[in-house]
Amino acid sequence: MISIDNLTVSFGGWTLFDEVSFLVNPKDRIGLVGKNGAGKTTLLRIITGEQQATSGAVTRNSDCTIGYLPQQMKVADTTTLIDETAKAFAEVIAIENEIEQITAALAERDDYESAEYEQLMHRLDECNNRYHILGGDSRDADIEKTLLGLGFRREDFNRPTSQFSGGWRMRIELAKLLLRRPSLFLLDEPTNHLDIESIQWLEEYLRNYNGAVLLISHDRAFLDNVTNRTIEISLGKIYDYKVPYSKYVVLRRERREQQMAAYENQQRMIEKTEEFIERFRYKPTKSNQVQSRIKQLERLERIEVDEEDLSTLNIKFPPAPRTGQIVAEVKEVGKSFGAKHVFSGANFVIERGEKIALVGRNGEGKTTLARMLVGELTPSEGSIRLGANVDVGYYAQNQEDLMDGEITVFDTLDRVAVGDIRTRLRDILGAFLFRGEDIDKKVKVLSGGERSRLAMARLMLSPHNLLIMDEPTNHMDMRSKDILKEALMRFDGTVIVVSHDREFLDGMVDKIYEFRDGGVKEYLGGIYYFLEKRKVESLAEIERKAIPTTTTKEGTATSSGKLSYEQKKEQEKQIRKLRKAVEAIEAELADIEAQIADYDARFATATEYNEADYRAYDELKNRYDRQMHEWEKASYELELIEEN
Repeated sequence: MISIDNLTVSFGGWTLFDEVSFLVNPKDRIGLVGKNGAGKTTLLRIITGEQQATSGAVTRNSDCTIGYLPQQMKVADTTTLIDETAKAFAEVIAIENEIEQITAALAERDDYESAEYEQLMHRLDECNNRYHILGGDSRDADIEKTLLGLGFRREDFNRPTSQFSGGWRMRIELAKLLLRRPSLFLLDEPTNHLDIESIQWLEEYLRNYNGAVLLISHDRAFLDNVTNRTIEISLGKIYDYKVPYSKYVVLRRERREQQMAAYENQQRMIEKTEEFIERFRYKPTKSNQVQSRIKQLERLERIEVDEEDLSTLNIKFPPAPRTGQIVAEVKEVGKSFGAKHVFSGANFVIERGEKIALVGRNGEGKTTLARMLVGELTPSEGSIRLGANVDVGYYAQNQEDLMDGEITVFDTLDRVAVGDIRTRLRDILGAFLFRGEDIDKKVKVLSGGERSRLAMARLMLSPHNLLIMDEPTNHMDMRSKDILKEALMRFDGTVIVVSHDREFLDGMVDKIYEFRDGGVKEYLGGIYYFLEKRKVESLAEIERKAIPTTTTKEGTATSSGKLSYEQKKEQEKQIRKLRKAVEAIEAELADIEAQIADYDARFATATEYNEADYRAYDELKNRYDRQMHEWEKASYELELIEEN
């Protein structure tokens, strides 16, 4: 469908791509990965024709159409949501108009046997066929389904697009793109402006899409759920793996290990051969062997090892000053902006050391609550009280608006740093990959990922004990996200994070607050546990609506609610199975606890450090956490079935 042949892109004396080639086939699901700055977005722009390569070619079939969603896009503000989205059907609308014109012209004619009449009938037939192929019959239903899937509500349909925030406007463009149904989707970070529910809807849509998909994303779960092929861009080359992202990570590591082993073996052989040549070069009795070894080296095909890109963030949050047990108390808090009600009834306590996620659809109040905790907004109802000695560090989602684009990277930190830390600003910037001339760049020329790193560096300048982070992983590459996640997990203070990145939240947070339908609901457990419970709750809600009702003598409708013999038998079977699973996990947890206790006792009396013991100890604790997570899931499922 599309062929990329020997593509080279150079800027000055620097080469971004060096003769890269690959094919995009119909129905491919390709994830394009690589560190920030590797050239992923550039490659998409070259495929669309927006940017030219230094050499090489991009060839596509004549019937291939491309739908491109860039990270940043200018959107129209002149119409309503429904009318703007309908622009995706521009060709359908044009055909509709032509059908009306032809129908009107035919109605005025009575020369049924003429060539002109026959031509009009033939064109009407063509238009009708094309109209059906383009989905004209289901246009309104498709628009509604797509907008609802992307998180819009029916009451939004007639709102002017100018009333929507930047993230929602990007969703409008995504909706238009999906409705055009191109042969190939090129999507650059499509999940950046989506909430978890919309991401899951988009995953399902793309999995079932009839065309091809080439996408850039730093959302590991999204890549795994959508793609079946991974193309890595690294240091000017591409590596094509016919597997989803998680399997690619394993294969990439194996390929690297094999490559290094073969390279090291060859280097040892070359070294020994060169030693032999030097040792016996001037001995007549060894001249034949020396010449033979020289020819052997000349004929040898040298193994080249891909240079590995090891540049990563070095994030370590300063130790958190101690707070009281209560970090924040939220009592019956609500917020409205004029007539627009956002949420109400938020009622919870945040304790020291907790790692909490705020999740939910965009516009439901996650960022609003974060800003109220920081003190940027005041509740319309209820109260928020921070505990004793709480020092808040805030990473805002709209970093571009909060940083002065006209000053340099170094000055951005220098203007807020105080005390001795000012002498370490270059080291801090280096830890966030700003090195050499990078620190003299103006903020306005930085990429989204670079601005995120700079904002994170600024957060490190003073110790905080409550970190509030609003979408901190937007624009971050995979490794940077993993490093940030590890740093937050090691942080000894309290963390509140707003995020839609499931893999980032998994294993880090232990409590979820969901903002939904104007309220806030608490879930104890991790993100996947929350998603499972939400799925079960949604299904239970559907089932409740679907339960048939019977009418009593008094005329009141009641749920029949009784299970048949077969259903009851199946339920009992499930209960036995789940009880067995819970008991097995509990037994394993007890065994792990005993092993951990044994290590604790040994470490208490140890006189020397044993690395193997500590590695085994850490693995046991990791196993315990994993099994505890499985126990929570199985226990919840058992509880749910037993209640029914």
